[in-house]
Order: sequence, then C-alpha cells, then structure tokens
Amino acid sequence: MPADEPGTIMVFAPVPQLTVTVEQQSDEPELHVHPGGQGVWQARMCAGLGASVTLCAAVGGEIGEIIALLLQSEQIEVRTVRRSSGSGWYVHDRRDGSRDEVAQHAGEALGRHTLDEIYSVTLAAGMRTRVSILSGPAAPGIISPDVYRRLAADLGANGSTVVADLSGDHLTAVLDGGVDFLKVSHEELIDAGRATGDSVEELVDAAHDLRKNGAGSVLISRAGEPGIALIDDEEPLLVELPTLQVVDHRGAGDSMTAGVATVLARGGKPHEAVRTGAAAGALNVTRHGLGTGRTEAIAELTKRVRLTPIT
Repeated sequence: MPADEPGTIMVFAPVPQLTVTVEQQSDEPELHVHPGGQGVWQARMCAGLGASVTLCAAVGGEIGEIIALLLQSEQIEVRTVRRSSGSGWYVHDRRDGSRDEVAQHAGEALGRHTLDEIYSVTLAAGMRTRVSILSGPAAPGIISPDVYRRLAADLGANGSTVVADLSGDHLTAVLDGGVDFLKVSHEELIDAGRATGDSVEELVDAAHDLRKNGAGSVLISRAGEPGIALIDDEEPLLVELPTLQVVDHRGAGDSMTAGVATVLARGGKPHEAVRTGAAAGALNVTRHGLGTGRTEAIAELTKRVRLTPIT
C-alpha cells in the first residue's frame, strides 16, 4: 500500500490465538473455528468499516499453521513471523447461552530472535500506514512491555498515529513511549491502581493522570455504563450509548478501539472517532461474532451516541 494513504491501519497482534467455540442454536451443536485474540478482532472490525488493514503477528507450531491458514480468509493483509514455539488457543462452550471456558493456552513467550523479527516487520508496516494499533497478548508474560514502549516511540516519531488498548505493565510502557489515543477499561484502571474507584469523578481523575503520563486522548469504557472521553486539553465528556440487548459482551472494547482507529486513519476528528468507536462497541455486544458488525448499523448508531460535558 502507498505510504501514509488515508484509511490505512497496521495492527500489532504479537501472539494471535486459535479460537474454538461450541454453540447450539437448534437440535444439533455447531463448531466454530476462527483466528482470534485482541488484535485479530480489532483488525476484523477495522476492515469491516472499510479500512485497509495490515496485521503483524508471530505464529508457531501446529496451532500457528492453522491460524496462518485461517487468517488468509480475513479481509486483511497479513505479515507473519514463524517461530518454533506454539501459538495460543482456547476452547469455549456456549451451548447453554453463556460462555464457559473448557481449556486454554495463552501461547509461549516470544524469544529474542522472534522479537527482533516481529519488531522489524511491525515497524516497517506501521511506518507505511496512517494509524498503528498496539494490541496486547492473552497473558502478560508472553512479550516484554518494553517492546510496546519502543514501538510507540518509533512509530510516533516516524509519522504513524499510535492507538493503544493495553493494561498493566504494557499500558505503562506505551505511555512511556507516547501514545496518541489510548482506550482502556475502568476495570483495568482500578486493577492497576490508576483509579481509586469506579465513580465518574475518580475515572476523570485517572484520565487526566493518563494524559500527564503520555497519552494524547483517552477513552475509558465502563461496561454497560456511559464511557468517559478526555480529548486533548478539552473538558471531559460522558459518552452515552443507545440501549441494546446484550448477546455477548466480549469484544466490545476491541470493536470500540477499531472504530476509533478507522476514523482517525481517514483523517477524521477525535470526537467523530469516539462516537464511531462507541457505536461499534455497542453493536458488537448484540452479535455472537467478535469484532464484527455491519457498517450501516454502526453508522446509524453513531448518530445516536451523545457526548455530554462532565461538569
């Protein structure tokens, strides 16, 4: 793709997973096998919204071969680094309507040679795109937080707008590197000690601290409650969503991040990005598929997202 072309996005998904889900909508059970993980779900939603997406990932072992094969059916360009150790996976049972984990493996930690290769591939792809999304691994020990600090700093210094959806030490690292737009859940902020509670006032204080520590704009998701946005130096905003029936809450935050990134990649304003991200996240909870949603439905929901100043 041409360098810095509008609508181009790079997604760093260091260790994607093979997802196996058993469901039952009629008399017979159904088996669904897909590539997954935070970065894959974000890339899928970005592509669904019309962005040109490049996914950078490391895969290994038999599971990795299957993931690489399945990624070919996605509407994204894939840059994979092969490694000897195994990729991650999970098996979920949803036959009774709820999601029960049968077994899971987050994946093996990335070795030095693999880290060198995936860093180079990611940096090259990110410098050719308008926006770079830094997504996290299924478990914190799989990849060093310092990789995120370096990527955020290097991509930002070379013209790519950096969007991150991270937690824990990986969040701290990307703040140290500098991030243009940070999406984070209120639970993650509380768990990390970055927020003292879940009230609007406490979360607004946490958003201001995130900006002081290296984030340009901040969007805090709050499960079923209105989100909180702090855009540049403006007053904080309450992000109020239309009410929809929930089928599966998983993937809503990733769809929110993807919606934000897609608008920014097109040259849109942060307020429009927040509205679109909120709409994409709201629609995702009405669906079984993670990182999915029809563009026309998201467009209609975007019109119904209200940004209200918090006084």
